[in-house]
Amino acid sequence: MRSAKGQRAIRLRIYGVRTVWDTVGDGEFFCPGCGGDRNYRRLSGRRRFAVLGVPLVRRGDAGPVVECAVCLEHFPTDTLDHPTTTRFSAMLRDAVHTVTLGVLAAGGTGSRTVMETAVATVRDAGLEDCTQERLSIIVEVLAADTGHGPGSDPAAEACGATLAIELHEVLRPLAPHLATAGRESVLLQGARIALADGPYSPAEREVLATVGSALSLCPEDTARLLAAAARTPS
Repeated sequence: MRSAKGQRAIRLRIYGVRTVWDTVGDGEFFCPGCGGDRNYRRLSGRRRFAVLGVPLVRRGDAGPVVECAVCLEHFPTDTLDHPTTTRFSAMLRDAVHTVTLGVLAAGGTGSRTVMETAVATVRDAGLEDCTQERLSIIVEVLAADTGHGPGSDPAAEACGATLAIELHEVLRPLAPHLATAGRESVLLQGARIALADGPYSPAEREVLATVGSALSLCPEDTARLLAAAARTPS
């Protein structure tokens, strides 16, 4: 006498609902199953009632889903919102570079200590060909765009519209993919550059406050982190 489980298995072999998948796109993504960058197929499915493996009656749509080319597991399409490891590394490099430029635009590039700290920070982030000359040129262009050109008072308009927009455009997409400690680390790297030649200037504080906001840190946490960094010996 067959068990209930065995009877169900026989019925499934005779009839059941079968999903037919069609590929509607492909690319590379970070696979939650494999834990690494993999190729994927984006699938759209059609459910059909099948008898002896032959699909007969349509039973609605399935998906869309994302199928990993390696483990073959299916995931919801919002999995594609997570950047690949390669893309995440590039986003992090761009974030550190942009924060560095923002701090330099607010504090100036006249201090050798500040420039050395800035170059070391950017190189540690992965841009190994960074030089003081390159940073200075970019800061000059940025200063002209934000109104911090020759003869202007940086403290009067510490974080101009162009700089604020640039910081938010680069940092906001990164913030959801960083733990709190990671977001704080990006802010503190900017703080160390600002403190390399002494206490924060009003302009530097305003830029760093904008960095904290773009990283989804509350104003209180940003203020606390900046104060702690100022008390820490360099």
